[in-house]
Amino acid sequence: MTGRRTRTLQMVVLVIFIVILGRLFYLQIVDGDRYGALSESNTLRREVQYPPRGEVFDRNGEYLVQSKECYDLMVVAREMDRRGFDTVRVCSVTGLTVERLRRALANARTQPRIPYKAVEFLPTEAKLRLDELNIPGFYTVYRTVRQYPRKIGGNLLGHVGEVPPSLLKRDPSYIKGEYYGISGVESAYEDVLRGKKGVKILERDNRNVVKGSYMDGRYDTLPEPGKYIICTIDARLQAFAEELMQGKVGAAVAIEPSTGEILMMVSSPTFDPDDLVGRERGNNYMSMLNNPRKPMFNRAVSSRYPPGSTFKLVQGLIGLQEGVLSTSTAYPCSMGYHFGRLKVGCHAHASPLDLRAAVANSCNAYFCYVFRNILDNKRNGGNTKDNFDRWRDHVLSFGFGRKLDSDFIGEGSGYVPEREFYDKRYRGSWNSLTVISLSIGQGELGCTPLQMANLAATIANRGYYYIPHIVKKIEGQDSIDSRFYERCYTSVDPKYFEPIAEGMWRGVNVGGTSTGAMLQGLDVCGKTGTAQNPHGQDHSTFLTFAPKDNPRIALSVYVENGGFGASAALPIASLLEEFYLTDTIKRPWLVDYVKNKHIYYPSYAKK
Repeated sequence: MTGRRTRTLQMVVLVIFIVILGRLFYLQIVDGDRYGALSESNTLRREVQYPPRGEVFDRNGEYLVQSKECYDLMVVAREMDRRGFDTVRVCSVTGLTVERLRRALANARTQPRIPYKAVEFLPTEAKLRLDELNIPGFYTVYRTVRQYPRKIGGNLLGHVGEVPPSLLKRDPSYIKGEYYGISGVESAYEDVLRGKKGVKILERDNRNVVKGSYMDGRYDTLPEPGKYIICTIDARLQAFAEELMQGKVGAAVAIEPSTGEILMMVSSPTFDPDDLVGRERGNNYMSMLNNPRKPMFNRAVSSRYPPGSTFKLVQGLIGLQEGVLSTSTAYPCSMGYHFGRLKVGCHAHASPLDLRAAVANSCNAYFCYVFRNILDNKRNGGNTKDNFDRWRDHVLSFGFGRKLDSDFIGEGSGYVPEREFYDKRYRGSWNSLTVISLSIGQGELGCTPLQMANLAATIANRGYYYIPHIVKKIEGQDSIDSRFYERCYTSVDPKYFEPIAEGMWRGVNVGGTSTGAMLQGLDVCGKTGTAQNPHGQDHSTFLTFAPKDNPRIALSVYVENGGFGASAALPIASLLEEFYLTDTIKRPWLVDYVKNKHIYYPSYAKK
């Protein structure tokens, strides 16, 4: 009996030993990482070190976007001293209401070991006061926020905001609470501007008091600041353009023809970019989102407008290329184009006109003849629909009907209809008269202001353009994307551009619809446009470049409901051209006229 009891006892001891050994194996090997992490979390705190976001300069080295320091107040609920916590004191330092602070603490307690951002945008003074209080469970994290010295370019520069959950899932390089570029330059060049985060590891004792850097900072990493960007924008020109466009809905874009650099890009109405920084940014954002004039919508790159009479320049070029038009070809105009019951009206001017005079006087009838000759051309053995395809291919080569591939987020493609569109609408039965409105830039045609400014640059260059872009230089890089240095040629022979440029010059300097844009000694070339608007007064547009030879600026202005091209868009474009080319304004009376001319949609009038 004694031997049996001894063996039984031995077996019990062996089983207990095996269980203990198995449990040790599980704790050390199988689940060691989890318990190691828990142990480490009790003694170590990892603090994210956010890098300063890269700054943005204009082409002349002036600040457009700067970064200033601020702090986030983090709370770890597990480390708080709830008995001695002074709610009123924390609220007085941070500027929070008691209700908001209690709500933040309640959120922090849902994951008591994880730091929770209780307050953001704390100034340096508040941070220093909190450091003096040394409240258990609370610490501050350095970061930078944007500030805008000029307070211009809201749509152009864009804004930053907190990373949404959807992006956190797609890109693990972001963490909760981090900021990223949401729109404009901030978004387009996010990878350049954001920099790289660092980390600081702090060691705590058994009372959760920080003793200092873990292992003397051996495992800390420093943040890498974002790179600065030099924009192509001229800040003074941008600011002046925004002043002139106040009280109007539309856009203005200026390009340097020899490089494709965007000198100015204004969408009106715009907004003060500082309104989307700080604790009130949420309220300001919702206010702008509900504004019927849509100040956050970038009309310069996203709106689809009918180009109106500015598109006649393209028709003339295609007519010359297709051999159905010569510079001496003259057509009559009897207050418009007439064919049976069809009439496309026109204003009073001399008749008949040749190509240069038709451009200068913006004759509707002339370009109706040209467009019909293009579509009804029999020389190449084609029919109307085949010729329409040829015409459309020419139009696309100017950058219409597609994105220009600029470096701007949200760029629209505009619209150039395909033959299939008309086949479906008219059940296959249509001809050149059916689509005659295209001849004067109406009908289904849609263009962005950026595309129209690019047309001005293309004519200024006599047949080619550089892809418009907003960034001139990136810190640490010898050059920007190679696509911005390549010439993009149209399908029209360069020799045909000279008479079109000559017609634009005559329209300004000899006598035509653009005489109000004349600037002594600067050889301005221009083309007015009045785009029909079924919802109210016509839209006003003007396309220009100067000087005629070796041009330095190409510009397009579009004013919704502005009426004739010469009445609203032309004065704005002319003042911008004068300011950029001469660095002065000699017509202050015209500045006053433009600033006092407020034009809104009728539905906006009471809002």
